[in-house]
Amino acid sequence: MTTKQLPCGPVMADVAGFSLSDEERQRLCHPLVGGVILFRRNFQDIEQLKALTAEIRALRSPALLIAVDHEGGRVQRFIDGFTRLPPMQLLGQLWDSAGATAAEAAADNVGYVLAAELRACGVDLSFTPVLDLDWGQCAVIGNRSFHRDPAVVSALAVALQRGLQRGGMGSCGKHFPGHGFVEGDSHHVIPVDARSLDALRTDDLKPFAALAAAGMASVMPAHVVYPAVDSQPAGFSRVWLQDILRAELGFDGAIFSDDLTMEGAAGVGDIVARAEAAFAAGCDMALVCNRPELADELLARLVPPQLPKLAERLARMAGQGEVADWQALLGSEAFRAAQQAVLQLGLPRETLQGPIVGEAY
Repeated sequence: MTTKQLPCGPVMADVAGFSLSDEERQRLCHPLVGGVILFRRNFQDIEQLKALTAEIRALRSPALLIAVDHEGGRVQRFIDGFTRLPPMQLLGQLWDSAGATAAEAAADNVGYVLAAELRACGVDLSFTPVLDLDWGQCAVIGNRSFHRDPAVVSALAVALQRGLQRGGMGSCGKHFPGHGFVEGDSHHVIPVDARSLDALRTDDLKPFAALAAAGMASVMPAHVVYPAVDSQPAGFSRVWLQDILRAELGFDGAIFSDDLTMEGAAGVGDIVARAEAAFAAGCDMALVCNRPELADELLARLVPPQLPKLAERLARMAGQGEVADWQALLGSEAFRAAQQAVLQLGLPRETLQGPIVGEAY
């Protein structure tokens, strides 16, 4: 197979199974495609996953960015052969019971193990950490959140980010500016958060500011409307993405749209209108998941947006180090010690309770 020399585009698509079909190879070689998101359905075992990511990587140069939602808890796409990661709420509970030092060390280890195991399989990026506060009223976030206190969320997320970086991976803070206060699940409805910008600055924005200052590599905005700030959902809002995230918080990494097939994006129009709105607001890459016919419609009709920093930002998102070196590292005493520390955190019985997130179970 000949590797195409082709700059990465601003669309992230998915694939159906354990290997690529001819139709998928053609789709992934479209100039507008720049990344692939993997799901539970793409994982049979570690050797198969390595082969799939190698197949994707061989299609193009620079290689497509390969990402996955692999947070821990009920959002962990790959299980067999991977360390079972706890929900982030467990780290917040550890903070409350054992103190900051123990909790931050645990968060660092979780990030390191998460990233190193994915890098050893050729995955570049996990869409983590969740920075939403645990207001106790958003079931789809639930135990995916570290804590209610923004200072605790900030500290644990920065520690997790350090671990991700040790494991050769950047971070993706989500769901900007905070999805934890609303009851609705944006996979199915368009949630509305009526709080003022000052209220959001006091609480929900603080973890995003802290991670941006600590080198956060990317952000995923929420399909949530904050009418006191803008009438558009955050992922389609220049106010949120340009004025607040870029200008006020000083963030210069990549902005990924959340999945544009979700109901929370439906109010903007068809798939092309959604992508155009996301790019106009300031997104660098649009995700189109689980609907290959919509991905093809977007690739056929979208006028390529002007994104002068796209190549630079995607290059920063690429996983660090060679896959073979990460595979070797998994056998080292240092990695095994970190892995055992993560396993000792345990997995609470209620870990898997809550709404299915994407394709979690």
